[in-house]
Amino acid sequence: MNNRIILVLLIVCSSVGVNYARDINIPDTVSVQSGKLSLKALLWRPVGMGPFATIIFCPGSYPDSDPRHDAVKDASLLGPLFARKGYIYLALFRRGMGLSKGQGVNSADLMETAFNKNGQEGRNTVQLQQLETDQLQDMMAGISYLRRRPDVDKHRMAILGHSFGGSLTLIVADHEPGLKAAIIFAGSGYSWNLSPQLRALLINAVKNIRVPVMIIHAQNDYSTTPGYALDSVMNQFNKPHELKIYPKFGNSVNEGHNFIFLGIETWEADVFSFLEKNLRS
Repeated sequence: MNNRIILVLLIVCSSVGVNYARDINIPDTVSVQSGKLSLKALLWRPVGMGPFATIIFCPGSYPDSDPRHDAVKDASLLGPLFARKGYIYLALFRRGMGLSKGQGVNSADLMETAFNKNGQEGRNTVQLQQLETDQLQDMMAGISYLRRRPDVDKHRMAILGHSFGGSLTLIVADHEPGLKAAIIFAGSGYSWNLSPQLRALLINAVKNIRVPVMIIHAQNDYSTTPGYALDSVMNQFNKPHELKIYPKFGNSVNEGHNFIFLGIETWEADVFSFLEKNLRS
C-alpha cells in the first residue's frame, strides 16, 4: 500500500471519527446541549469503522458531597467494558452533577432541600417533578446527540440506568420508542416504599413501554419490591422483560444497591446476552 492510499484511508477514518490506534479505556469528553445548558458526557468507543450498537447510561442522583459516590469514577468502571464488547457507551452527566457541575442544579440537592423543608412528602414531590421534566429532558438530549453521530447505529440503541437513573430509564423508554432495550439496576430501590407517587408513575410507564426491559437487583438492595412489583405488572400486560434478583452482594445495603459497579463479573454475562438478543443487526 503506497503512502497516498494510506493518507486517503486516514482522512476517511478521521471523517467518521475512527481511530484504529486509540485506547478504548480512554473516553472522549463531549458536550450535549439540553435547552440552555451545556452538559458534559464521557464517550467510550470501540475500535473500528462502525456504526456501532450504542448504550446511553443514566446514572443515579447523588450529591457531589457524598463520599461514597464519584460519578466520573463510576462511569469509568463501565465504559471500557462496553467498548470492549463492541458498544459505544455514553455516560451523560445530567445538570449539576459530575462533569456538568455548574450547569443547573443537581437533582439530589433539590430533593435534599425539599426534604429538609417539607419532609418526605416534599422530597417525593420534587423527585416526581424532576423525573418528568428536567432530568427527562437531559436524557432525551443525550439520545438526540447520539443519533447525530455517524458512528452510532440509530437502530440499535439501548438505555442503562441505576437507582434514581433506573427509574428515569423507565420514563425515558416510555417516551422514546425508538430504543431497542432498557436495563434497570436497583431502580427505585431506595424510594419505592417511601413514595406512592413514584410507584404510580413507574407502574404506568411499564404498562406503556414497548421495548424489552431487564430489571436487576441484588438481594440486599434497599428493597427488591420494585423489581417484583414491576415484573408482575409487565407479566399482566404481556410486556417482554426479564427480572434478575442476584444473591446478596457485599456486607451492606449500600453495596447491594451499587451492585452495578461492584459486581460486574456476576451480572456481565446475563446483561450482554440480553443486549445481544435485543440489539441484533
